[in-house]
Amino acid sequence: MIRRRALWVVVGVLALAGSAFAVQWLGAEKPASQPARAAAGPRAIAVETALAVHKKTPVTVEALGSVTPLASVAVRTRIDSEIVGIHFEDGAVVKKGDLLVTLDSRALEAQIRQAEAQLARDKAQLEGAERDLRRYTELVARAATPQTNLDNAKTQADVYRAAILASQATIDNLKVQLGFTTIRASISGRMSQANVKVGNQVRTADLTPIATINQTAPVYVSFTVPQRLLPQIRAALTNEDATVEAVIPGETRRARGQIAMIENTVDAATGMATIRATMPNADELLWPGTLVMARLTLRIEDAVTVPATAVQVSQQGSFVYVVKDGVAKVQPVTVLRASGPETVVETGLSGGETVVTAGHLQLTDGARVTVRGEQPPRKAGA
Repeated sequence: MIRRRALWVVVGVLALAGSAFAVQWLGAEKPASQPARAAAGPRAIAVETALAVHKKTPVTVEALGSVTPLASVAVRTRIDSEIVGIHFEDGAVVKKGDLLVTLDSRALEAQIRQAEAQLARDKAQLEGAERDLRRYTELVARAATPQTNLDNAKTQADVYRAAILASQATIDNLKVQLGFTTIRASISGRMSQANVKVGNQVRTADLTPIATINQTAPVYVSFTVPQRLLPQIRAALTNEDATVEAVIPGETRRARGQIAMIENTVDAATGMATIRATMPNADELLWPGTLVMARLTLRIEDAVTVPATAVQVSQQGSFVYVVKDGVAKVQPVTVLRASGPETVVETGLSGGETVVTAGHLQLTDGARVTVRGEQPPRKAGA
């Protein structure tokens, strides 16, 4: 019993000694760890950067436009007849003068032969009338017949001459109509599908054309601009600096052309003026009816540009974060315009500054930063 009590006393003494040692050890460590944490300071924020570049930049105007053919021809019949031949494939490219449609011409050919026979009869009758005229002329000279017979012979000859002219006119008219039985392309372009096929009857009163030809090279791109831009556009036309680029959504290629005309009136309801540009479109990149983004370049001028993602907006206006010596500082800027993926800055930057393009969410004025994925400097004029 005495031994058991002695054992419990020993265990208690050891427990008290261990507690005292732990308190002493932890107490010594705690003061040392606090200065280490204080010395670490705030964590640097990871950002991406780019250079502000002073370079030549185009002054552009962007507007939504549409592609329209330079010429469009509805293929129609000029006579009532039956289609006996379609000589083009749906969607094919045709040239001016190509045979497109053949109509039944048998009735017209028969009428021409009938008119030619009438003409031959009129000529034969004229020959007989002229013989009578010559004979009566001799008889009247010898006083062997009355003057009335000679006058009648002259009248009859004139009647047959007029009949010959009428028959010849009938033949010419029928030949013109016979020419309408073959329909040829009046312009070069691309065909639509044929709305009627061989064996169908076509009439001049039909509302639906047989087909349509659209000229696709060159084509027009039409768009509207605010009236306040007209002086700049007209000045660019005078200096021959104006160019137009048509951008199709989802297409990397660009179509380029020149302004063909400025509409002579401004829409009083909207204050917009219509601009029409001519595009060569040799590769048929632009398709009639397509909606495009028309980018009109007015001139080229020197300016400071930064990536569009670098510009931030606050209640005080636009600003960028400029990084210097690992610290980001707020720099107010005046944005002049957007130029594709870049923003043209009028004031606030002179070129060469390093600006933050990504990682703005945690940034504050004077925050320490570290560049993530260092970007190669952009070269001026690139």
